[in-house]
Amino acid sequence: MNRIDRLHAILTHLQSKKRVTAQEIADRFEISLRTVYRDVKALDESGVPVIGEAGTGYTIMEGYRLPPVMFTQEEAASLLLGGKLAAHMTDESVKKHFETALFKIKAVLRTTDKEQMDILADHIEIIRSRIPDEEAPSQHLTALQKAIADKRSIFILYHSNYNEQVSERVIEPIGLCHYSGNWHLIGWCRLRNGYRDFRVSRIRRLQLKDEQYDLSVHPSLQEYLKQMMSSHELQEVVLRFDKDVVKYMREQKYYYGFVREEEEADFIRMHFLTGSMSGFGRWLLMYTNAVRVESPAGLVTLLQQYAAELHNHHG
Repeated sequence: MNRIDRLHAILTHLQSKKRVTAQEIADRFEISLRTVYRDVKALDESGVPVIGEAGTGYTIMEGYRLPPVMFTQEEAASLLLGGKLAAHMTDESVKKHFETALFKIKAVLRTTDKEQMDILADHIEIIRSRIPDEEAPSQHLTALQKAIADKRSIFILYHSNYNEQVSERVIEPIGLCHYSGNWHLIGWCRLRNGYRDFRVSRIRRLQLKDEQYDLSVHPSLQEYLKQMMSSHELQEVVLRFDKDVVKYMREQKYYYGFVREEEEADFIRMHFLTGSMSGFGRWLLMYTNAVRVESPAGLVTLLQQYAAELHNHHG
């Protein structure tokens, strides 16, 4: 990247956040801190109102804006692909806003780039899985994002799949997480007086409350997830799979806590973390003699029990 392009990119980066440190700029553009200081000085001397100094971070004076941003073909194509994924992995509330954002982006593209976007739109598709009505995507993701950004507590009616009951909850959200094919809200539940994981598709009603909560008293989403992964409730499972069955697992393994794998001469060794050994064991039954358990020993006993139950039931 030449210096002119880098200065333009740094200016765009400065406008994308409230405050940007010199180290952050150096890391993104792979340049030294000395070069960052020179580039910021060059922007300031060219009339860009940069506020701040080395050691504290930089910001752009409120009210200053770049002219309309020009996207490259590759950037526009990436945004289109992101829009297709957003339509598949979010809900209608997010999809609607993403579509309007894409229209604004297309408005500043060159004619040839607009034509490329139209061609790609007709040749990229995400096939949605069939989801039962009771687990259909919700309409709450946009409201939840606003609650998190504004530090506002929320009231929800939540349907528990465990006991088939609907309860009223007041939650202080700390983040959204997508895993096992679903969006999950992580937050402090005042009813249970503890942190809980709520599947967003099971929220029957949601209302943002006027009150704000103190986000600093809660762990960050990343800290919570790290703590959850290292808690004693999760057990490690190590398995040997025959190579000819691994290709059929695809993304299914991620639903059961897949962590990593190692290829050996005759098999694939896979490591998992699971919070439900019984559910994990029932999943393994479908692989019959194509899987062997290295650890824990208790899983072998569990599989033997399930096999005996199957034999008695069908025998």
